[in-house]
Amino acid sequence: MPNQLLQDILSPLDLKKLDIQQLPQLAHEIRDAICGQVSQTGGHLAPNLGVVELTIALHYVFDFSTDRLLFDVGHQCYPHKLLTGRLPLLNKLRQKGGMSGFPQPSESPYDLFSVGHAGTAISTAVGMARGDQINGEEHRKTVALIGDSSIVNGVAMEGLNNAGTLKRQMLIVLNDNGMSIAKPQGAIASYFDQMRTTESYAKFKDSARSMLSHLPGGSKVQDWYHRTGEMAKAAIMSGHMFEQFGLLCVGPTDGHDLPSLIKVLEEVKTCDRPILLHVQTTKGKGYNFATNDPTTFHSPKPFTVQGDKAKLASSSRSFTSAYADAMINIMNEDEKIIAVTAAMPDGTGLNKVQDAHPHRTLDVGICESHAIDMCAGMAKTGLKPFFAVYSTFAQRGLDQIFQEVSLQNLPVRICMDRAGFVGGDGAVHHGFMDIAMFKVFPKAVLLAPSDEQNLIQGLQFMKNHDDSASFIRYPRDSVSLTPLQKSPPPFTLGKANLIHQAKSNKPQLAILAYGTTVYLAHKALEKLQKQGYDISLYDARFAKPVDIQLIQSLIKNNTPILTIEDHAINSGYGTCVLEAANSLQLNTQNIHRIGIPEKWFHQDSRDNQLKDAGLDPESIAQKARNIIQVQVKDEDPPAVEPTPTQTPTITTKTTQPKSKV
Repeated sequence: MPNQLLQDILSPLDLKKLDIQQLPQLAHEIRDAICGQVSQTGGHLAPNLGVVELTIALHYVFDFSTDRLLFDVGHQCYPHKLLTGRLPLLNKLRQKGGMSGFPQPSESPYDLFSVGHAGTAISTAVGMARGDQINGEEHRKTVALIGDSSIVNGVAMEGLNNAGTLKRQMLIVLNDNGMSIAKPQGAIASYFDQMRTTESYAKFKDSARSMLSHLPGGSKVQDWYHRTGEMAKAAIMSGHMFEQFGLLCVGPTDGHDLPSLIKVLEEVKTCDRPILLHVQTTKGKGYNFATNDPTTFHSPKPFTVQGDKAKLASSSRSFTSAYADAMINIMNEDEKIIAVTAAMPDGTGLNKVQDAHPHRTLDVGICESHAIDMCAGMAKTGLKPFFAVYSTFAQRGLDQIFQEVSLQNLPVRICMDRAGFVGGDGAVHHGFMDIAMFKVFPKAVLLAPSDEQNLIQGLQFMKNHDDSASFIRYPRDSVSLTPLQKSPPPFTLGKANLIHQAKSNKPQLAILAYGTTVYLAHKALEKLQKQGYDISLYDARFAKPVDIQLIQSLIKNNTPILTIEDHAINSGYGTCVLEAANSLQLNTQNIHRIGIPEKWFHQDSRDNQLKDAGLDPESIAQKARNIIQVQVKDEDPPAVEPTPTQTPTITTKTTQPKSKV
């Protein structure tokens, strides 16, 4: 019977009732359940398939109802969720009311943080370990699970540096699967590749005793060494790079050998000093199509399994694909252009660019801050770096954009995919704050295309803009196959593009839409035209600088303005319009805004998220009607009271003045 064991797992207590011999069958059922659901809804597949045995072993040994389990990145949490009673939520994976694709505390007390960014688990684990120690709850064990090459992230390194100073138990499980989202890059990745070819782990046993004496609290660790079992002793590694952080390093060990994993975890669990357990796993384990192509099946769209192969569902052309083709074209035109990504060549489209320009396409690994500083260095030499990054990850380089890019006035180009709502990935990945962050920098240029032709034009503008940093944003969405303009005009700094001209010289409303919201506004406009409304529509194109001449003319003409954007309404494009008008002391009372309201939006379809935020065509049309109706009411002449038909007679008593005596 499918899921015969899994369906009875309502909590980790049920897992602990199983014999170790039953656990491989449970692992098989978990893989089948995950693959079956991801094939229908999409989601993170290969990273979850790779940690099934490791997750089972952790829950089998520890009690995470009191102990602490912290995930790094979070996209490898599906097995954990199934072991903590969330099988009923799996059939709505990444959908409203279903299972989030990332740890989510509102779902379960077993999820401690909502997390979707790399490198954070070790630092938060150190914080919880210290907090429990101060609170007198040192009996709580702390485990941080980090993988998919996020160990190279700068925050992870800072966490490791501080973890070595702990004087209590803490276990860092390094899930080394030889992969990030794509093939990992850099010296540390090469180091792990070397370790994966090591013939024997037991050869480190002989040097373990002398190595232990050099660790902080070495005498206590030596006591633990003498108490522990032979497996942990044999796996202690002298010379592991993370030993220099003051950590006792154990492994590498096989992350798919359940009996051995459980035994090692039981032995290292008792150590009262921080330990790094190096576990080697295979990304996509259990399905050949995922193992052979873990990049494609890292987070695939829905697919169908055909024997040992899988076929992805067809989809329309995405902004990511459009960006890749546009980048190839401008790189053909200008040899100084360099394409850069931070472990996301597939997600940003740079895998295709890399095929066309292998020597001018760079992947730095999960190191956004480094990527931006590297781009600054290249720009200083006269190159034209374009950094392709998700909007939600661009914020990780804010300090570098401040110090090394904007302060130096260097023309680094930041290209932000996944701007606005991202659908199933939910709150951890929404790109809702890039305008707010980057508009503060002097001379920064912020732009957004509405479709593929405008994306091409926008990148051409950025290619030739050498006066400052520039930022372009586009969504996780399909490009329109029926563009509003087949040949839009080139981008001119700070100029909007008229999409639809009102019939009257004094429109009832002017809509200024930023990015792809132009298409949502246009659908609303079609509804409004049928109802007799006369409205102009502009593709704003620039959030900084805004088209101040257009705004000035609309305000002087007493035309109400409605700004629309899929960005936080606080400090977004609409705010830029208000600030620009205010700087000229223009009347801003008739400037209205629609944007993402100040609340969290969790997993759902992108269309539903837009609707919930009031950014669907019907909501836009209703907002426009409300503005126009108020405007008409305000412009009506004051009511005149009717003249009475009969005027009442007023009798006045006359008082004669007194005569003088």
